[in-house]
Amino acid sequence: MQPQDVVPRPVPGSSADRVVDVEQAEAALVEHYPRLVRIAYLVLSPDLGRGRRVLTAHALVQRALPRGGGPAPVIPAQSTARDGDAGYAYVRLQVVRAALAAGLPLKRRVRAGRAQLPALLPALLPQVWGLRLFPRSGGAEELALDQSLTALSGPARAAYVLRGLEKLSDGEVRKALTEAGAEDASAALGEADAVPARYGLLESPEFDPCSLQARPTDLMRRRRHTRAALAAAAALAVCGALFALPGGGWGPDGAAAPPYAQNPAAEAALDPGRLVRVSPVAWKTATRADFSVWPARGELTGDSALLRRALAVWARPGETVRVSATPGTPAGGPSGPPQLLYAGDVGTARVVILHDGLRIARYAEPKDGTDGAALDLARADGALGPEAGAVVLDRADGNVRYLTAPWVTKAAERDLSKPGAGLMDLTLTDGITSPLASPATRAGACTTWNVLQLSTASGPYLLSDLGELVPARITAGRPSAPKDATGAEALRTWAPFACSLGEVRGQGVRAVNAWAYARQPLPDGSGVGGWACTRAETWRGDGTRVLAQFRTPGGLFGAVAAQAGDVPACGPREPHVLAGVLWKSESGSWYLLAAGDKGTESVRATGGVRGESDDNLLAVRAKQGARAGVEGTLEDGRSISGLR
Repeated sequence: MQPQDVVPRPVPGSSADRVVDVEQAEAALVEHYPRLVRIAYLVLSPDLGRGRRVLTAHALVQRALPRGGGPAPVIPAQSTARDGDAGYAYVRLQVVRAALAAGLPLKRRVRAGRAQLPALLPALLPQVWGLRLFPRSGGAEELALDQSLTALSGPARAAYVLRGLEKLSDGEVRKALTEAGAEDASAALGEADAVPARYGLLESPEFDPCSLQARPTDLMRRRRHTRAALAAAAALAVCGALFALPGGGWGPDGAAAPPYAQNPAAEAALDPGRLVRVSPVAWKTATRADFSVWPARGELTGDSALLRRALAVWARPGETVRVSATPGTPAGGPSGPPQLLYAGDVGTARVVILHDGLRIARYAEPKDGTDGAALDLARADGALGPEAGAVVLDRADGNVRYLTAPWVTKAAERDLSKPGAGLMDLTLTDGITSPLASPATRAGACTTWNVLQLSTASGPYLLSDLGELVPARITAGRPSAPKDATGAEALRTWAPFACSLGEVRGQGVRAVNAWAYARQPLPDGSGVGGWACTRAETWRGDGTRVLAQFRTPGGLFGAVAAQAGDVPACGPREPHVLAGVLWKSESGSWYLLAAGDKGTESVRATGGVRGESDDNLLAVRAKQGARAGVEGTLEDGRSISGLR
């Protein structure tokens, strides 16, 4: 096994003669960072524990770049890359090699390689103080797969991941494992065959070390260590002051005030008397319909003690405070006095909602004065119109209540999966809706998906609770010109695919659009299937999720045929999409069905199935379990690859 920092030599006469420079490798690492970390997490030994595996996976990927500024060779095992990206192939191989090396036992008198150091020395890892981080828990299927992977050796886990997550053929996996240092790649493939091929579960949040949950560490032990650290810090501070204050000289922080100095802006942010309170009629004359023109509502807007506690917890949440934040939301208190949106009694809690221009903060404390305060943060920068139409006020007993914008005139509930079911009106009291069923906290099989419909002078729009403070806007239509999904056609488009919104819960989603891009006659003459793609955009920009879904005639719900993250497909920058699926007819025959949007001029099947068409639809005979891909050509001559 060669160390992580040694760049492999090219094999003469092969594709290794191609090179990739550091800049190209770095660009691939940044673009595909979440996927590379997922690969490292899955290949690493489960003996590390979930928290250590998360940090080690991030450390290995961050150390995967070639050392020095010269080019790095691309070896044959790296010839298969995402969209032909040799930089990604190089980094992926380095990550697999490092993850395998990290699981090797250290021998006496042998120096540890760079890949093994993160697992041995926590100080070298990305550090998180006071919290234990681990991926979101999955269901029974994910747990069973994790237990099966635990029983495999490191090379066998790598084989399963490269085969299932990266869609490599067995020959390509064998080459990749050999170049990564596996002693017997064929044996690793055979061992991986013992685990059922449930590759779709590898995309589950259970195995996503970039979407994490947080829990406190051992609080009692931390408290004892903190006392000792404070005593040592006090002694150090006294000694440091003697050295850092020469006559007229500069301290280590230059002209900055001492850490204990009072800061006017920080003090103003904690003063409830300095909170921004907007006039109840300001929104009527404002040029922008956003959170900045929401008035302060609720019966406790004058409770200075409550507001002071809310501001203090936002700035310095204590150990007993349950803190949550959507992905990409900065932590820490506001930089100045925030805007007060609401303060009042909601159920068994007192709730305060604040806005600092970038984030929405919700503070809640029990009415009875017991412990159990909660602080929720969510990004809302740039929210306009429907995106600033509502904020979650409370969730209880499977229901959710919203605080709506002052320009909302009517609220109703509808089932997105049943377009003909009609609306159920909700009462609005000082902008607060009556409770409606929330799909965000529901467990088990999805059969309905309730959404909130709000009406304004500009028309109605739909919002869906995805488990965060700010509900996601629901739209439909071509990505270049989506519209709010309130019309009959838009509702019919969403109905079969409403439950797929569960795939993006808790991901910081801003809006989700559904586009019915193709209809395909089935080759056995049993009817016409429908193709649609859904794209979830996030507040932070990255982390987008695209699902291509197929619905057979008479089917109640659609099925996910392909999915991808952080790709431009099915979006405003690239309003095109192509996907394929293996389909079994009623007679038992298998077909590869593929469809692109109307801008697709031709479609070709690759891999284990061969065939092509001169339009945007393709249907060719296939074998059960065939591994196939699709690609096509757009009307402007550009190539398009199918989602995988």
